Amino acid sequence: MQQDIENLPIDIHYNKLLDWLINRRHCKQQWPAASLIVREKINAALQDMPSSEKLTQLLEGTYVNYFHCLQIVELLKDTTAGEKNMFGQYSSQKMKDWNEIIKIYEKDCMFLAETAQMMARNVNYEIPALKKQIAKCEQVQKDCDKKESDYSSKASELKKKYAHSCKELGIKGDKIKSELAALVKDLPNVFDEVADKSKKLQNAVKYYQDFRSFLLNQQVPDSECVSLLQYIQEKGNTSVYEWRHGCKPSKIEESSVVIDTKDEEDIVLDDAGNIDWGDINGTVDNNDGVEIDFDISGITIESGGTDEGNANVEVDIEQLGEEIDWGDIGDIKTVETTDVEGVAKGEEALSLLDNPKTRNLFLNDMLELDAFLSQRLQELRGEGSVLSTSQFQTAPSSVQLESKHVETMVTDVKNIINQLTSVQIQHLMLIRDSPRYVERLKDTLKSTLTLADKMLFYEKETVIRRQEAINEAVEIAPKVEILVKRTKEMQKQMEGEISKRYKNRPVNIMGEINTI
Repeated sequence: MQQDIENLPIDIHYNKLLDWLINRRHCKQQWPAASLIVREKINAALQDMPSSEKLTQLLEGTYVNYFHCLQIVELLKDTTAGEKNMFGQYSSQKMKDWNEIIKIYEKDCMFLAETAQMMARNVNYEIPALKKQIAKCEQVQKDCDKKESDYSSKASELKKKYAHSCKELGIKGDKIKSELAALVKDLPNVFDEVADKSKKLQNAVKYYQDFRSFLLNQQVPDSECVSLLQYIQEKGNTSVYEWRHGCKPSKIEESSVVIDTKDEEDIVLDDAGNIDWGDINGTVDNNDGVEIDFDISGITIESGGTDEGNANVEVDIEQLGEEIDWGDIGDIKTVETTDVEGVAKGEEALSLLDNPKTRNLFLNDMLELDAFLSQRLQELRGEGSVLSTSQFQTAPSSVQLESKHVETMVTDVKNIINQLTSVQIQHLMLIRDSPRYVERLKDTLKSTLTLADKMLFYEKETVIRRQEAINEAVEIAPKVEILVKRTKEMQKQMEGEISKRYKNRPVNIMGEINTI
């Protein structure tokens, strides 16, 4: 029975090992004081150690403990420091120092307490901290992968938005102000083209007049039925003076639109899609000397439901007019009357489609005609409609048109309306009415490219941060392996030392130390 008891294993939890050693009087409660003395002596002895690969491997990854000191002494015996004098004592000071350290360790078995504390600290703090740092690096890598993709897609989206906005304006986007100025010069040709197209609507206008006359049972005067449209069909896009006074002016003094394009730099995209803004050091200077801050943290580009941060940034070229101070519109054209008879100035010097007021009247006529034709087309297509059958049996032939003819008229009318209300024409008209609008439009377009360039900058920064996290994880991983290896070695050494004190009974140090 006694023999069976002696063979029973001794199980000790690693966290309770130090208390267990002190309670069974293997170590003293005051062991930390001796441990401080040993630490000082070890630090001093390590300053004068020979260079050896074995010593380097031995001391790597953890603090020097009692078992390391024993191995250091064995290694020194194979060097000149292991020579003895005639009295059988070591003559080297190095050997004396390390032997003194071992004696302090062995006094009151202080080394058992220190090693038990080292194991607990490694298992509870050192190893988990390193593993946590590796996990953090891995999470940083995943976050960087996602951010890199987001920044890349945002930059691509902003560039596409810029290209789309330029396409709507009818420019390439290399020199915004110069290209817009060139388009403004072509605006009269566009208006003349609209006036020519409106002549093709004479049948539609006649259809509208005859229809109204038939329903009202009286002749409708021309002045009551899309009068400005009829005027332009007859005489073209004349000056406002001629439309108001019924005769051509002897002289037209029209204010020209001046757009300052001096010193305008090219906006260049390189092969990689980056924007060349010159020397960018966190800010971009536009042509007006206004500094654009690159701090766009929390930016969200609304496209496909993407929402990130607290601010929504959306560059919408169609809504640029909402950002404009309209106080300066009309500064160029403020004169409504002529000082000299026969001379058209200011507003009267403009053509009917160039003048905002008469252009709106023309659009109203077009919309009125479009509404009538669209409604009439719907009635003609409807089966059993009263307006398409019995009521019009006595109507003149000019009113009894087939749906396909009315559909053609609707198409022609809508084409003219779309041309006059297109994004490009709207912006050109705003430029025509206020040259300062060009500067605002240019700044808004350019800010889109600035954001795209900043997204590319963030993308590069993210790549660098991810690589740093990878390097850090690679650097920490070997430390964890070495620390785990040293801790396992201390576990085996401690189990052996305790077993010696209990007649070689098997000793098992339990707990998380076996799963690290």
